This record gives sequence, C-alpha cells and structure tokens, in this order.
Amino acid sequence: MKNIIGVRFKKLGKIYFFNPKNLKLKKGDYVIVETTQGEDYAEIIIPNRLIEEDKLKEDLKTVVRIANEKDHKHKEECKKIEKEAFNTCIKKIKEHRLNMTLIDVECKFDNSKLLFFFTADGRIDFRELVKDLAAIYKTRIELRQIGVRDEVKRIGGNGVCGRELCCCSFLRDFQAVSIKMAKEQNISLNPSKISGNCGRLMCCLKYEDEVYTEKLKKLPNIGAIVKTPEGEGEVEALETLKEQVRVKIKNGENTIYRKYGVKDIIVLKDEMKENYNEEEIEHKKELEELENLEKLEMQNQENIDE
Repeated sequence: MKNIIGVRFKKLGKIYFFNPKNLKLKKGDYVIVETTQGEDYAEIIIPNRLIEEDKLKEDLKTVVRIANEKDHKHKEECKKIEKEAFNTCIKKIKEHRLNMTLIDVECKFDNSKLLFFFTADGRIDFRELVKDLAAIYKTRIELRQIGVRDEVKRIGGNGVCGRELCCCSFLRDFQAVSIKMAKEQNISLNPSKISGNCGRLMCCLKYEDEVYTEKLKKLPNIGAIVKTPEGEGEVEALETLKEQVRVKIKNGENTIYRKYGVKDIIVLKDEMKENYNEEEIEHKKELEELENLEKLEMQNQENIDE
C-alpha cells in the first residue's frame, strides 16, 4: 500500500496524486509540490489515503513542504503579476491588430513562465506578441488557444437551473454531446433551451445518456405495431425511464390511447424510421448549425490538447 494525497493547482483543475512522505495533511491545506516544471503551489483536495501500488500508473512526485506564510505571500504576488500581464497583453493585442480574445493569464509559482489563454477563430500568428511580452516580463511566454467551453469555465456563471455552471463547479473534462441525446431524453429541441452559456449543447445532456441508451434497447420505436391486452395498436410515445409506451388503438370509428409497461406488449412490427416532432422541424436549420458547432468545438479541443 502507498500513502498518497490528491492536490489541485487551480479551481476545477484535474486532481493529481503526490507522495506526502511523512507529512499528515488535511483537505484545504496548501502545499508546495515537486512537478516536472519545478515547484508549484497546490491545494489539498484528498487528504492522506492508502492505495494499492498497482493502481498507480507511475512513480509519484513528492510534497516538498506545507506552504508557509512566505509561500502564501508569493502566491498573492503571482496573482498581481497575472492581473498586470492581462492588461498589458490586451494593449499589445490591439497594437498588433490580432483577431483574438484574451481570457486568462497564469503565472507559474516559480516565475519560470507566464501562460496566456485566448480564444480565436482559426490560427493566429502571435510571434511578435510573444517577443513583446518576453521583453517586458523577462521570462518564458506561452500562449494557449482554448475553446468557448474553456472560456466560460474560466469566466464562470450560472446555468438555466439556477445553479453554478457544471464546468465551474465540478466538471473537469468536456465530452462530446449531440442533439440525439436531447431527442432520446424527450427534451425540448429548441436550440435556446438546450444550449449552455457557451452557446454549445449543455454538458448535462451527457449525464443520463447511458441510462436512456440502455433503456431504449428494451422499448419499441415510435410507430411500431404492438399487441396489447386491448388489441393491436401503434406506439405513439415513449416514457423511457418508466419503460412504458403510449399506444394508439383504433376500435371501429373510435381511437383510444393507453399506457403499457414494456412487459405487457408484444411487438409485431418495428421498423426503424426517422421521427420528427414539431419543434425539430421548426428549428431544423438552427439544430444543424448547433450540431456542426459542437463537432467543430470537439475537433478544436483535440487540436489544442495535442
């Protein structure tokens, strides 16, 4: 068994495991840890815990010390540098007439590097900008292009649910989301209702997708012909989580609607066919654009990660 702790370098950043050596640490403590890029300041998210060594992918780097008053003051100085560098960079972007939007600045704890995060449509030639910033701050300068989701994650905000955005409170990694997920969950297909603050599909559409996908395998498609205790009918709607179907049954000149559990019906004919509702037809163009933006966003994210 190996003694480990979990730390985070920035709010909502990934949690990294370190070897605390003989230190007893609690959640909320701040420590100085050894990283591949030098010493850094981090917050304890997971206190001392024993874990089987075979579950660790690589050897852990160590905690150098518990952060002292001098370290806390230096961290505050880094924040001041970040604020000043942000304003300076905006002025330089205007001077060079670059079509990019600066989002955030990060100063490494050991002052070895300044990171500038920005958004832009396509690639930007920022070589002259880097030269200017390096001349001013006498340190290594790195510019990183991020997507609109990362932009909102850094800015913050609240969602339509009234709570703080998922990406600003607990979500660490973005996953691909599709219109199909909203459709399968019987959510309104009005783009304004399924888009987040970033203008992309809401991340929460992904949360229950696996459950819906599994349950839908047990249910017939809309339009399927089924045998019910009251006769044959056509499936008109699904209540996926309840594993129920609403069936339209014609009885002479009369038409009745009944709900049945999936175990109470026998599927006679079930051909997969496209099912469109009024909202989907009304917003067809906007939904297609939203889907294309989603794909482009994930492609850009992959390029950034590389």
